[in-house]
Amino acid sequence: MLTPAAVRHADCPKTMTYGPCGGVNADGTCEVAPTPCVFLGDALPVRWDGDGTGGGAPSRNTEAAAALVTGTGTGRPHPAVATTAGRDVLDILARRPLIMTGFPARAMVRDDIARTADELRGRADAVLSGDAAGSRTQYPPAYRAVLMTNAGMRAWMGINARDRNRVALEGELAALQDIGVAGVHCVTGDHTRTGDRPDAQPVFDLEGTTLLPLARAQGLATSFAESPDAPPAALRGQRVREKEQAGGMLCLTQYCGDAEHVASFIERGRQAGTVAPVLPGVPLVVDRAGAELLASFHAATLPTGYVHALFAARDVRREGIRLAIEYGRSLLAVPGVSGVVVAGGVQPGDEQAYARALATVAAELGGGSS
Repeated sequence: MLTPAAVRHADCPKTMTYGPCGGVNADGTCEVAPTPCVFLGDALPVRWDGDGTGGGAPSRNTEAAAALVTGTGTGRPHPAVATTAGRDVLDILARRPLIMTGFPARAMVRDDIARTADELRGRADAVLSGDAAGSRTQYPPAYRAVLMTNAGMRAWMGINARDRNRVALEGELAALQDIGVAGVHCVTGDHTRTGDRPDAQPVFDLEGTTLLPLARAQGLATSFAESPDAPPAALRGQRVREKEQAGGMLCLTQYCGDAEHVASFIERGRQAGTVAPVLPGVPLVVDRAGAELLASFHAATLPTGYVHALFAARDVRREGIRLAIEYGRSLLAVPGVSGVVVAGGVQPGDEQAYARALATVAAELGGGSS
């Protein structure tokens, strides 16, 4: 029996096909409006049908992803990935956990990129640069990637489907491949109504899942997001499998509680047939403003006692670094965890100091080592 072709959901504010996104609240409501997520009443997960919506046939990447999980790719080239930085990241994953961090820099402040790179270089294996937390308007990914690469960073660039149609996205991905980025993180993107530019018209010509085959067609290493605690939590592992089918190579998760909780999510995914390396998020909070930002993230679950320990401390920054290292080590001990992404919130003007804290955590977790 053939699976029905996947179609756009007209009632979804992002007109997604492969929902639900990670922005479903705990009560099942949409992040954009206080109404139930339209996908929760459908048969899930939505199966990847490779219908060409994202620009090509399905790309499972089973061999490449399985090699990363088992380590059988150690020392071998990765011909499916066209950039040297991308192959470097896959080689690290085959040897040891990958330690990725965020890349704090003020939106559209060129000199911030070099200053942040000076703190993180040699400590983080790769750096993730996506939407600025407090600003929807920023330098385009390709220009940021040039600045970051010139500063000696392995740039893993976030690409969202909110701001550009598929033609512009194809051009952006081609530019990123030409620049030689380490990889791209393909996401649908937060709706414009939830940011500081509600006046902007959202595009959503594509979505995170349909961006993946476009990126793989350019020879780029890819990652995708998943929110283990967003409803329907029991089916999130199966959704990971569909994103792998579309061309996803690495799974980067939203903050999702204690190590045992992460282990359960990975196990559910493996039972569904997933093979992609999983890199859970490690929150790094150094002040109250950062904690408030994390609290605003949809479907984010912090480790037990995290906030209490943070604000009971005399030195919040020092305690935040200690907690991130402790939590990161607990995650790296979980079978199936192939690395972590250390990130969080930063106050404007504190970007360089925050980058220094990220570098401390990354180095303690093994980032930058051979």
